[in-house]
Amino acid sequence: MVRLDKGFFSGKILELILRTSNSSKGDARVVRILVVEDDLKIAQFVTDGLQQSGFVVDRAADGETGVDLASTESYDAAIVDIMLPKMDGLTLIEQLRHQNIHTPVIILSARQAVADRVRGLQTGSDDYLTKPFAFAELLARVQALIRRGAAPVQASRLTVGSLTMDLLSREVTRGGKKIDLNPREFTLLEYLMRNSGRVVSKTMILDQVWGYHFDPQTNMVDVLVCRLRNKIDKGYSDKMTHTIRGVGYVLKLPDQEE
Repeated sequence: MVRLDKGFFSGKILELILRTSNSSKGDARVVRILVVEDDLKIAQFVTDGLQQSGFVVDRAADGETGVDLASTESYDAAIVDIMLPKMDGLTLIEQLRHQNIHTPVIILSARQAVADRVRGLQTGSDDYLTKPFAFAELLARVQALIRRGAAPVQASRLTVGSLTMDLLSREVTRGGKKIDLNPREFTLLEYLMRNSGRVVSKTMILDQVWGYHFDPQTNMVDVLVCRLRNKIDKGYSDKMTHTIRGVGYVLKLPDQEE
């Protein structure tokens, strides 16, 4: 059953109209969503909710029509079911990615097994929501994908004091000395550098480095932070990685406040 909260939409329309970043007047841009769903009731619920929230919505009831629309029109996001007539949703996504069409895609499916979710994400989707679902959650996920797609180009280099990370070459140096990190350590350090001076919890690190499906009581974070600290701080009097007992971890300069 789809749970559609009619009261949720009040006051949301202006929040869901993106502003073009290159306009000095901040002119509104229409946000377009493609919904590919063969269940007419679900498709209508989702379409009605998105339209009431200020989106322009196109619908397709089968995979082939979905591919045709996504290939010929420009969309800010697509919501795609897996079990579709003529062409299943995973094949649809694969074809779009093969055509270098990078429209953000949320899979909407009754398949709840971890293997199905993993396969969906590996196929090229950006998010996976299982049925039954609350429309408020679907809407929040759509908003998140659109914000991500509209974000300005990130800098290719991060710097905190004498610590530098080149995101393109994946090279890390401190005081000009190269530091060798494995992929997990690199991901953790990037997250800490992007949040320099801010305490991040173990749960936040688990989300960013491993994903959502781990017990927050695990010691994996402690072990990884310890390894990273040995590589970043060893031999330096001014330590940059700090443990905030009972709260989390922070990367900061000695005179930098959290």
